[in-house]
Amino acid sequence: MTSLTIPLSNQFIRPTNGQVGANLQPDQDAQCTYLCGNSLGLMSKRSQTLVQEELDIWGTRGVVGHFNHPLNRPWVEYTHKLTPLMAEVVGADEKEVTVMATLTSNLHLMMDSFYKPTPERFKILCEAKAFPSDQYAFMSQVLAHGHDPKEAILELNPREGEYTLREEDILKTLQEQGSSIALVLFSGVQYYTGQWFPMELITKKAKEQAVGNVPLRLHDWNVDFAVWCTYKYLNSGPGGIAGMFMHEKWNSIERPKFAGWWGHELATRFEMPPTFSPINGVQGFQQSNPSVLALASLLGSLEVLREAGMMYPVRERSVQLTSALEKLLMGSKYFVPPSEVSQKYGKSGSTSPGFTIITPTEPSSRGAQLSLLILPMGSGIMQKVFNSLVLYGVIGDERQPDVIRLAPAPLYNTLVDCENSVNFLDKALESL
Repeated sequence: MTSLTIPLSNQFIRPTNGQVGANLQPDQDAQCTYLCGNSLGLMSKRSQTLVQEELDIWGTRGVVGHFNHPLNRPWVEYTHKLTPLMAEVVGADEKEVTVMATLTSNLHLMMDSFYKPTPERFKILCEAKAFPSDQYAFMSQVLAHGHDPKEAILELNPREGEYTLREEDILKTLQEQGSSIALVLFSGVQYYTGQWFPMELITKKAKEQAVGNVPLRLHDWNVDFAVWCTYKYLNSGPGGIAGMFMHEKWNSIERPKFAGWWGHELATRFEMPPTFSPINGVQGFQQSNPSVLALASLLGSLEVLREAGMMYPVRERSVQLTSALEKLLMGSKYFVPPSEVSQKYGKSGSTSPGFTIITPTEPSSRGAQLSLLILPMGSGIMQKVFNSLVLYGVIGDERQPDVIRLAPAPLYNTLVDCENSVNFLDKALESL
């Protein structure tokens, strides 16, 4: 193992039991068991420091901070400190990456450039139960081009009785329907089940037909574009600034359609010329000047990630930690193997509480989360279990109607967090 044998827990600020409402915990000042990094990562102390520094400089320098910065971080060039780190995170060349706006806004910008439907090729291939904001974007883009979402959005569902997509089914769909598919849009890790999709294979097969918490190689995989948020495993804070990638092969083809002054070349940006002269590549898609406070928060977190060795050692520890949580969960008396769910909880089956894991068991096919399907399905007890976990100081998140997600983040979670979560899950189920 690397330096991540011991996580960087002391570099993050974790809420206490009292602060999250864990009323069943006698020690209200003790740290809670935070397993919700897949929804909102914890704040790093480095981010807190950098944001406070920018607040102080705003107060003492005002507008002068854009060019004359006492800590050598002039606001007009702040993203220059972020793009090399972000490029390393996603496996791209620095000029293929920019930090701007929010995920869905960036998705619309990229889809507007790359979704070019024709009467024969107009479908968007995606996974069923994609993140709702993504689904809304897909639908609105399809409608804007005059197509019926029911026909144009091709959603792949798991096979009956299964919870995740099979790789062969994705590739088969691309093979059989590729001539009608205009765009292939998959999340890296499926937010509901935690399945990690084989992005390199999907990209390769999509190219043959239709010309972001894990290590990525977007450039080498020949991905056309990608967008991602930073407030989860990159710990940039609620609503944190997002990232965007466009492969350099498109630089001379796809130019910004919706220009903004921050996409104008820096040398003449503040001369305010009447003609837009975009930065070459994806950085030319920038529009408004970004919030320096959001940039500072992200920079702090990325600097912690760099201290940890970036994505590959982080992923190594993530696999170990998630596997440890899985083993503990499978040792619970309330655990039901996925293959036995239909038999035990089928028609007129058991009404006793339990759970199964719908995230793939193979580490290469999942991210850092485990999605627990609370049984029996449709009984309404999931919310009761989730509420009990909060009272015990275990913070995960729920997805209606029956799923609780627990995500051990490799930068700050520990084996003790995993043990606590399973112990209190058993108590919550026992109380039912």
